[in-house]
Amino acid sequence: MFPLRLLPALLVLGGLCLLTSCSLRMQTAERAKPGVTLPPSRPVSQDPTTTARKRPVPPPVYRFSHLDTLMVGERLVRLYPGSRDTYERLPVQQWLINEAAGEGDELDPEAEERRRLRKAGITAQRSGRTLALRCQNGKAVRLVNNPTENYDTSVLYEYVATLPRIHHWLIAVRLYEGGYYLLVDQQTGRQTVVWSPPSISPDGQHFVCGSSDVLARYEPSGLQVWSMHSGHPELLWERQTEWGVSQPRWLDGHTILFEQDFIHNGDVDTRVMRMTLPD
Repeated sequence: MFPLRLLPALLVLGGLCLLTSCSLRMQTAERAKPGVTLPPSRPVSQDPTTTARKRPVPPPVYRFSHLDTLMVGERLVRLYPGSRDTYERLPVQQWLINEAAGEGDELDPEAEERRRLRKAGITAQRSGRTLALRCQNGKAVRLVNNPTENYDTSVLYEYVATLPRIHHWLIAVRLYEGGYYLLVDQQTGRQTVVWSPPSISPDGQHFVCGSSDVLARYEPSGLQVWSMHSGHPELLWERQTEWGVSQPRWLDGHTILFEQDFIHNGDVDTRVMRMTLPD
């Protein structure tokens, strides 16, 4: 028997124990509020701190290191990814713009040439198959079309533009398969074969010709760099590459941006690249 004087203390102690046990039971039995669905508990194996993270895959522009260099003589020239926004804002020389027919329309090359010749005036005229260019020294350059089914002899000459910055006419030469371009000196009639329409530097002292035919390979793919310091085109260097150069544009007097075409997963992919030309 407990003494009666201890009974009040025992009653208080028992009440405290009862309240504590009830409080603990209520904490472990969590209940959702009405209308609220609790998310399922995450298994330990799916905890992000315990699972290995997948390594990020870099975008393609950073993966093709074999397309990022070019050997010029004994000098290694590096190419860097260029900004598409910057490239699109650079001025485009008129003869580099592809004026192909719109979707669903058929391009008429003869009509296009007549339109261009009207701008050239009397210095460039066509009569039948003959394209006549009148030089400043009095010489006349005549380029005669020979449209045949013969692979070796078929040729068509098409007037493209007059290039006042370098004082040349630009002529497209269409062969049975593929082709090239001619620069004809307006003073002397001297002819220079180039891969593509030239992109001329802001000071007119250089131009580059980019060519891209990575699928058919009828024409060379790569880059030519020319100088006009002597008054006529002089080839500084050219490189045929496994990738193509399309629409080169000058960022400044030494740097170009261009679209680089390359084969990826059996198809042609394109990215904008930046290149500082070596002296």
